[in-house]
Amino acid sequence: LPYSRVELDAFRASMEGITERIRNAACTADILNAREDYLRLYSEYHTMSALAYMRYSVNTADEFYSAENDYYDEAGPAVHSLIADYAAALLDSPFRAELERELSPLLFRSMELQRKAISPVIVDDMVEENRLISEYSKLMAGMEFDFHGEKLPRPALLGYLKDSDRTTRREAMECLGTTLEKNSAELDRIFDALVHVRDRMAKKLGYDNFIELGYCRMNRLCYGRQEVAEFRQNVLRDIVPAVSALRTENAKRMGIEDYKLYDNEVLIPGGDPRPCGKDGIFAAAREMYHAMSQETGEFIDMMLENEAFDVDSRKNKWGGGYCTEFVKYRQPFILANFDGTAGDVDVVTHEAGHALNAWLIADNRFALELDCGGMETAETHSMSMEFFAWPYMDKFFGEDAGRYEFMHLLDALSFLPYGTIVDDFQRQVYENPDWTPEERKAAWRKLEAEFRPHITFDGIPYLEEGTRWQYQMHIYETPFYYIDYCLAQTAALQFLLESRKDYAEAFARYVRFLSQGGEKVFTDLLEEAGLRSPFQAGALQAVAQESEALLRQLEAKLDQP
Repeated sequence: LPYSRVELDAFRASMEGITERIRNAACTADILNAREDYLRLYSEYHTMSALAYMRYSVNTADEFYSAENDYYDEAGPAVHSLIADYAAALLDSPFRAELERELSPLLFRSMELQRKAISPVIVDDMVEENRLISEYSKLMAGMEFDFHGEKLPRPALLGYLKDSDRTTRREAMECLGTTLEKNSAELDRIFDALVHVRDRMAKKLGYDNFIELGYCRMNRLCYGRQEVAEFRQNVLRDIVPAVSALRTENAKRMGIEDYKLYDNEVLIPGGDPRPCGKDGIFAAAREMYHAMSQETGEFIDMMLENEAFDVDSRKNKWGGGYCTEFVKYRQPFILANFDGTAGDVDVVTHEAGHALNAWLIADNRFALELDCGGMETAETHSMSMEFFAWPYMDKFFGEDAGRYEFMHLLDALSFLPYGTIVDDFQRQVYENPDWTPEERKAAWRKLEAEFRPHITFDGIPYLEEGTRWQYQMHIYETPFYYIDYCLAQTAALQFLLESRKDYAEAFARYVRFLSQGGEKVFTDLLEEAGLRSPFQAGALQAVAQESEALLRQLEAKLDQP
């Protein structure tokens, strides 16, 4: 795809002209015409900055795209400040009531959050934040782990935590901890700097701390801190006891009495099922999506024919996974790091759920401005697709498909306590920005003991100090994102349970949910789909009970000869 840098001076001149036209408009039609020019301009910027980041992330040592990514790190805050000025002009327009009727009240609610999240007074701080995030990203991407005579990137090392041999898992975790410890000073320095620059931005904008600013940046349109606090308590009350009992019981089935962190990724006696290899996974994915529906078949053909996946793990490649899109070209793209585990299949289900949504909503009126809504909505798309793929798992795992389903469901339910730890850790950190590294580590250890009491870190170098969070990249890069995964998981589990009753009807509701990018907020989409809101009293209790009952059914099949 052709790449060309969007120069900041030219972008600024165009944006200032568009904003001035809105302020001086004589009628609603003048403003709508100016908005069309904005959409074309922003589409170009969005596409080129996404291309630059993608090409940097596939090889963080690429000098050209590393420099381009640095450029957008520096230019981005100014760009978003200009966009905030444009949004303010719309919000303050004397024609606002007419505009809301012509466009969408939801669009204006989103713009109100933008206005609360950005100001020219914090642009320099935003540049510094971006620089620190890139520094962390490069540190993690360039980190090599000496394991069994090989130098491995982190994603490849983490693949050994799925090994059926407990000694191998322990050695891999020890290698992870030892190598992180060698970089501990840098990891602590970067995070401390990020916490303080974010706290500084919040206080410049008049907030007590970064939490409210962080929620505005995450575009929370239908819930806030209180609802999330209640959700955390629901997880602690209704999910944690069930998960701890299930995981402890399952560990004993595998002969494990002293449950260690390095046991947490293996859920099946004899080791988790392994998929059919890279080529087999993509062949199975094509067959699966063609069987699901005509539109999903057309989608996967487009993705494969346009080479819209990069899944090989290698040095200097960004260590996580993501789906992005190049809106000008109507093209989603997926990056991942295959490691030979069942997680590789999630790339063509989870990340492809994101990509399918981007493809389906490309023509929605507000897709560029609102995307699909909040990230909790986006993650519902991806996590639900993982479960709608269940009827086709034999294509990926053969006779081990049932083992995969048991593992997948137990892992999904187990994620809720961990994801809640990540969120509450961030809340505590940003309420206490002057904590020392030792105080942050102590907070993590306490949360682990509360939300995952069945796991011990004892004897694992460095990680036993309370440093597991340092390779959870969201904590450094996208604060307060992680709870979106938890909220989405509760919806995805409900889609799974509904699909067991009537797959075709549940899938139709899912596609409807998927196709309404930016048109409705998360809670309204859930209601329309017939799903319980995770904020409703008792919603998680029902999810836990029904999921446990399904796990028992799947477990019984595993024990059959």
